[in-house]
Formats: sequence, C-alpha cells, structure tokens
Amino acid sequence: MPTGPFAARAPPPHDSLNRVCGQCGRDAIHEAGNREDAPLELGPEIVSGDLKTCTRRKVDVLIVGSGLSGCVIAERCSKQLGMTSLIIDKRDHIGGNCYDFVNNHGIRESKYGAHLFHTQFERVWEYMLQFSEWIPFDHRVRGRVPDSNGVKQLVPIPPIHETVNTLFGENVKSEEEMIAYYNKVRVPPPGGEAKNSEEAALSRVGPQLYEAIFKNYTKKQWDKYPAELDASVMMRLPCRTNTDERYFGDSWQALPLRGYTRIFENMVLTDSNIEIRLNCDFFEAQRHGTLPEYGFLIYTGPIDAYFAAQGMPRLEYRSIRFENEFVPEPEGGFFQEAMVVNYPAPDEAFTRIVEYKHLPNQPRAVLEGKVPGTLIAREYSMADGDPYYPVPNEENRKLYERYRALAADEDSSKICFVGRLASYKYFNMDQAILNALETFDSLKEKGKLRPKRQQEFDNVNENGKLGPKKQREAFVSGDCPT
Repeated sequence: MPTGPFAARAPPPHDSLNRVCGQCGRDAIHEAGNREDAPLELGPEIVSGDLKTCTRRKVDVLIVGSGLSGCVIAERCSKQLGMTSLIIDKRDHIGGNCYDFVNNHGIRESKYGAHLFHTQFERVWEYMLQFSEWIPFDHRVRGRVPDSNGVKQLVPIPPIHETVNTLFGENVKSEEEMIAYYNKVRVPPPGGEAKNSEEAALSRVGPQLYEAIFKNYTKKQWDKYPAELDASVMMRLPCRTNTDERYFGDSWQALPLRGYTRIFENMVLTDSNIEIRLNCDFFEAQRHGTLPEYGFLIYTGPIDAYFAAQGMPRLEYRSIRFENEFVPEPEGGFFQEAMVVNYPAPDEAFTRIVEYKHLPNQPRAVLEGKVPGTLIAREYSMADGDPYYPVPNEENRKLYERYRALAADEDSSKICFVGRLASYKYFNMDQAILNALETFDSLKEKGKLRPKRQQEFDNVNENGKLGPKKQREAFVSGDCPT
C-alpha cells in the first residue's frame, strides 16, 4: 500500500509547463489575523433564510445562487460600480459546488467532489489571485484498468506510453512510436465523419483503449453508451503522444492554499455592498412576495426550473452520489496510490475513488502526518439529485433551445441567465468565472446584462480571447466537477 502522498508536481520536464511556480496570491482574511483552516462561521442572519432581516428593501442586483457565477458578478458590481447586491441560495453554505470544509477528522474535503483549478485565461488567473493564496498543483489521474489478460493494472489516464505498454504489451519508447501505434489502431468512421461518440472514439484511440478505458466508463457516467452520445463528446479525447501525465494542459494549474470556500469568503463576505441569505428558495420567496425590489436579476440555477410553469419537459442531467468512508488506520497511511483513481471496468458501479488526504492544501496537521486515518469518496453517477452535467445529445440540445427562446423573451435588459445550469452547458471553473466577468463587462460597457454566449468555450487563447480550438480533456472522461 502507498506510504506517502502522491506527488503534487508532475515529473520533469512537464512540471515546468505550469506557470504557477510557487505560493502566490492574497488572502485578506488570513492577513487580518484569522488562522483557521475551516470555513468561517456564518452569522445567524445569513443562514436564517429570512429576507425580512435584510438591511435593504431595494438592491441594484438580485442574484440567485452563491456559486462562482453569482459571487463574481456581485464582487465586480460592488468593486467596480459601487452597486448593491443580495445573493440568495437554497443551500446552507456559500460557494456552490466548490464548497469545501474541514471534517471532524481534520481532513479538508469537498462536499460535491474534487475540484482542480486550471486555466488558459490569463484574465481569470489574475482575477483569482485577489481572493486566495495559491500553490502549484499538477493534477494526475490513475486508472485501475484490466489488461489484455483481464488483470487490473494501475495506469496513467489520459493514456500515455506507459498505459499502452502495461495494458497491451506494447513497447512504445518514443513520441514517434506512439504516433505509429495510434495510426495502426485507429478505425476511420464508415461514412468518413463520425456520427456518434463510438465512431469518434474509435477514430481517435482505436478499439483497445476504447474498450478498456472509455466505453464502459462512459456508460457508467452518462447511463448511455458512446454510440448514444454526440460525436463531439469523444472527438475531444486526448491522444497523448508524449509522456506528459498531467490531466490538464493549461498554463496555470493550482490549488487554493486554504480551500475553495476561502475564495468566496474573500469575494463577498466582507463587502458591505453585498448581503447573503442562505436556506432561501428563490421560487418560494417569489410566490410569497418577499423578494426585495431589484434593478437586475442574475439567475444561475437550472433554466428549466425557472420556466417550470410552462409545462415543458425537463432537461436531462447527470448527478453524483458520494459514498464517503473514513479508513481509520490504512496501511502506510493512505488508501490508494493517487488522489484520483478511475475505475472504467463495468464490474464496479462507481466511476472513481477520491482520497483527499493526498492534496497539498490540507491543514497543517494532515501535512505533518498527525492525522492517522484517511477519507475516501466513491462516486456513483446517477439520474436523480443535484444537477451536475448536461447530457449531450440532440434531443436535449433541441429542448434547451426551446428554453433559451423563452429566456430571450424575458426582459433581457433586466434578467440574465448565467452559468452552467442556466446555460445547459458544462463549464470548468475558469470558464464559469470568465463567463461571469464578461457578463459584468456588458453591464459596465452597455448597461445591459448580456453574457457572451460562447458556443465553444474550447476556442480560446491564453488571454481568454476566442482563438484556435483547444481540447478540454476534463469534460470528456467525466472526471469533473472541476
């Protein structure tokens, strides 16, 4: 069994590709003297859900949802324009799906699954440096995958030389040989263009890797085989020809030193222009007439929930059930060899196991080896529960366009649908932040809340401008949320 945390940095020379070289950024709460690793205790009025306790009966911006999209817009409106905001959320914490905390065993865990910050957007990186100290982290994933003889092996994912050598008895030693391997195994689509994700995957990685890693993992993740999903999903499959184990290729990859919740605390908790009410359901408050007057409404929830009264079918989402287990005395101090280990084979119902103790932004007691146990989280993809991933197929896309048409008929100068749930599109964290920043840009420049509807968030360059198509590997293999 493993005896130490999985290394936070990739082996040379690939570690040097991460432009985050050391600790950086600013944590104003820490600078003010707070030395706690856990999230701040929220005041009783914030968690009361009672809108009558708000100090303002009229705000410039009413924001539904305290995740990245809502908090970024509230922070920008306050700092740049002096505008007041009220953020409401039906959950009992801020931070949306990024929320993390220190559990009773002293281990920092994420309530909604592991989050790994990575970005090509320089604007996003510079913005986020204001709200946390950051440490470099090169996310690397392992998979427990059956080899040609059916014996499960621990291999890097996305596949590199080591992966195909271990699983299929190849002897790939160079980038040229890896290219030759792919050329040998790829299966061109019958009609010249892939019509679904199975054809796309076979044309990208060939049948061996497709069957071993991607086919059944996709079924577990989406409850659909690749043949039932759009070709666009698997056309993004990463085909590594070098030995770079890093899961992401972005220029900035880091973890917030004191957890993701601290980012939101610095963004909105200490700003007098921003009020927050948790345990507060927007639709119930709307029905009871308790919402304050507002100039603009930012809605970050599911778009189909907003228009539920229209009687249209619901959009299809996948959710995740987390099965947490505290292992009190694992041999060697750790349960598994890496923070994330995927299980693509069909004999296990879960998709992956996450062991948070490997992360380098754990509290000091964990880093110093003073916490003997470890926490693991098995993840099961499911249809019911909090929505995580929109299901990418033609039926859902057409239904979303109907909802988008309804949204367009709303007072678009006053109401704006922002974020992944409102856009029915999976956003990585950096994409959600950029989307919110650009929505604010529109308000600042034109007086209207208009998100830049990026059809393909993949098409960006390092400054966050639209540019050449860039693979976003996390979406493909379902190892999000990130």
